[in-house]
Parts: sequence; C-alpha cells; structure tokens
Amino acid sequence: MPQYLTSLTLRLAAGAQQIDAATRETHAQWIVSQQCDGGGFAGREGPPDPYYTAFALRSLWILGGLDERVAIPTGAFLRDRLTRKDSIVDLVSLVFAAAILELAAGEVVIDDGDDRWRNNVASLLASLRCDDGGFAKTPEGRAGSTYQTFLSVLCHELIGIDVPQPDAIIDFLQSQKQDGGGYREIRAAKRAGVNPTAAAIGTFVTLNRLQKSAEADTIDFLAEMQTSDGGLTANTRIPFADLLSSCTGAITLRDLDAMDCIDVARLNRYAQSMQVRDDGGRVSGGFVGFELDQTADVEYTFYGLSTLSIVQQ
Repeated sequence: MPQYLTSLTLRLAAGAQQIDAATRETHAQWIVSQQCDGGGFAGREGPPDPYYTAFALRSLWILGGLDERVAIPTGAFLRDRLTRKDSIVDLVSLVFAAAILELAAGEVVIDDGDDRWRNNVASLLASLRCDDGGFAKTPEGRAGSTYQTFLSVLCHELIGIDVPQPDAIIDFLQSQKQDGGGYREIRAAKRAGVNPTAAAIGTFVTLNRLQKSAEADTIDFLAEMQTSDGGLTANTRIPFADLLSSCTGAITLRDLDAMDCIDVARLNRYAQSMQVRDDGGRVSGGFVGFELDQTADVEYTFYGLSTLSIVQQ
C-alpha cells in the first residue's frame, strides 16, 4: 500500500473509533449485507464489480469489520477478475481492493511473483499518458484528467513500479490550477472543482511534492465551497452539498493543515444527516449521497464514514 493510502486509512480508522460503537456496528453489518453471492459488491444496479467492491472493503477496514467471512469470497471474486478485460476504473479498483485484502485480512489476490500481470498493468497505464504529462481516462484521450492522473500514480505505487517522468506530472497539475485557487478536471473545463482539487493535492502528497505554502488560495477555494447546511458543494455552479465533495474536501483540508478554515461541527452534522434512518429515527445502515437522494450504496457509505472520521481528528 502506498504511503498516502496507508496514512489516510490509518487516520480514518483512528477517527472512526470516535464514532459510537453501535453506529459503527450498524454500518458494518449493512455493508456486509450488500455482498453478492459471488463475493463482490455492486452499486445501486447491475452486477458486482471491483469499483464498488473496493469501496466496501475500505469502509469495512476503517470500521474494523473486514474479517474472513467477507475476505475469502471477495478474494475469489477479485482473482476471477484478474483474467478479464475490465475498464481502467475497474482495473485500478481491483489493485486497490487486492492491496486492502492482503494487508487487512491476509487474503492474497495478486501473487508477489506475478511480474507479468504487473507489467501489463503498467503498460496499460502508459497507454493513458498524454503529451501534457497527465493521464487520460481512455487510451484514445488526448488530454490529461486530474483525477485519472491521481489514480494512475497511486496504481503505480501499488504495483511497485515507479511512475515515469514525475516532473511532467507536476507540471501538468500546476497547469490545471485556476486563478481562484482550485484545480480543474480537464483543460477544457471552465471552472475548478472540489474533487479534482482533492485529486491534485493527493497526487502532490503521493509524489512527496506538496508545497503547502503555495496552496493558500486552494484552502480559500475549498472553504468557499461549504454550504449553509455544512457540507461542501462540488463547484460554484452547484447549489447543494454532496457527500463525495464533503469527504474529499475535508481530507484535502486535513492534508493542508487547514480544517480550521471551515465549520467542522456543521460538516459533522451534515455527514450524520446523510445516514439512512428507520421510521423511528434510528440509524439503520448506509449513507445517501445528498439531501434529495433516497437510496444508500457502498460508495457513498465510504464517503460518509470517512467524513465522520476525518472531522474527529
């Protein structure tokens, strides 16, 4: 596991211990109940895939609920996916999920001696590299994506292969920064967003190239994204908060030692309000993504748990 993900997971796990035990157990049981017969986890519709499986495993890990009853069938599911031609997102998610299973439960998905598979992954990532120094979302892409660049850098560390030309990645990310302090997702984007900003800062941290003194305007940008209900909105054009932006924004502010620039208590209340509750008002398991959302899923449950955890620190 790369240093950034290790540090983040440990921070989230430590923060999660401050959530009351009954709430932690309720969410852990709900996540386990979402496991499909084949061992993987699915989203709100469709079959299980590595993307949602990785979110479920990350949530269970920070809750201390990733045990053999989940790990063994999930390991079988992921090993079956090793031979499939998955999307880039699913491939990266598979690498993340495999690392979590091995570290948290000792379930080996990718053999340490399987250099051929790792080299194939590195070759696939290389096919996403663009002339601007970033990584595109597809091999046909001609412009780098801030988020895909973040995922690709993490994936290189997970497979133990150095990412080529890191200075070019730094140059690409710096070109994505907007005058208002945030970062855009692609060069054609007209405005910065919380999530690409989090991806850019996360990449700097992963490459050990973060200069906090140069990100004062980034802190200001993120602080301005907090809404009256306490959550963070994705960008200046969206009028309501969501858990994804709230989670990534809070993690980024923590990386920048700047959590005091937002109202942490309101953010905590917002994240708590996104928990699914029964008719009696008791937490019944899972999180929805935003105020008008009606259905919980494992991805937003990870964002909710992570937000509740990060505000405890």
